[in-house]
Amino acid sequence: MWRALALVLLLMGAGVTLASPFGRDASRHYVFELVERAVKQGYGTTILVRLVDERTGKVVPDAVLFISRIDMSPDGMGAMTAPLELQADTLPGYYRFETDLAMEGGWALTLAAKIPGLPDPVQGRLVLQAVP
Repeated sequence: MWRALALVLLLMGAGVTLASPFGRDASRHYVFELVERAVKQGYGTTILVRLVDERTGKVVPDAVLFISRIDMSPDGMGAMTAPLELQADTLPGYYRFETDLAMEGGWALTLAAKIPGLPDPVQGRLVLQAVP
C-alpha cells in the first residue's frame, strides 16, 4: 500500500495526472436544451429547459441549478434583463422557469448546474425568441 501511495505522490510531483472518468473536461458532454425555442412574449411566460448527457441522449435527473439569468443580449441589449424564477417541475432533468418578457425579440438564458460526481459545473447559454 505504501508503495502505491509513494508512486502516486511521485507521479503527481512530476506533473502527471491520473485518468478519471470524471476528468476536468467531463462536463463538456452535458448540455442544456430548450424544449421550445419560441415563447410567448409577455408576463408569466414559461420556459422549459432540459439538461442532457450528449453521449447517451438521456436527461440528467440529479443536477443542482445554481445560476440563471435572462437578458436581451442577442439583440444587442444585454442590460435589458427580466426576472427569472425557477418553478417546481415533476420531470427529473427538466427545469421550468417563469419570466416576464417585456419585449419581443431574442433573449439569452444563461444557466449553470452542478452534477454530482463532476468536478466542474455545466454551463450553457440558450437563445430563444419572444414572439407576440
